[in-house]
Amino acid sequence: MSKSSTTVQINALVERVFTAITDIESFPRRAESITKVEFLSDVKNGVGTKFRETRMMGSKEATAVLEITEFVENEKVRFVSDEGGTIWDTVFTVNPSGSETRMDVEMDARPYKFFSKIVTPLMIGLIGKYVKKDMEELKAWCERTG
Repeated sequence: MSKSSTTVQINALVERVFTAITDIESFPRRAESITKVEFLSDVKNGVGTKFRETRMMGSKEATAVLEITEFVENEKVRFVSDEGGTIWDTVFTVNPSGSETRMDVEMDARPYKFFSKIVTPLMIGLIGKYVKKDMEELKAWCERTG
């Protein structure tokens, strides 16, 4: 298993931050690299929400299907994706601290195919950089709009 973690302190209330994390339709407006989101389920928020995210990774377009498998309002949300022979399990946790919010992101990558077991440990760092950039953009968006 490969892991990546990021912590960001955001000058916004926890409710604002959690809404930004879980408002899937807003992803392309608040994250520069995300170009499109398509819902694959009737559920659009909370457990059971399934969607396809298209993003730029360098000069290439990449898509991933994600599903929300855990949702505790204003506390935690888990996105799971099965892409390229690897289960990508990402948990966002938010904790209030006065008028600020601490956001922790933990990403676990569990490869289950032979080639993925070789490539995933190399990719986790790159993908972690994109997640970190997304979190910085989410921070800026929350602080600008909240």
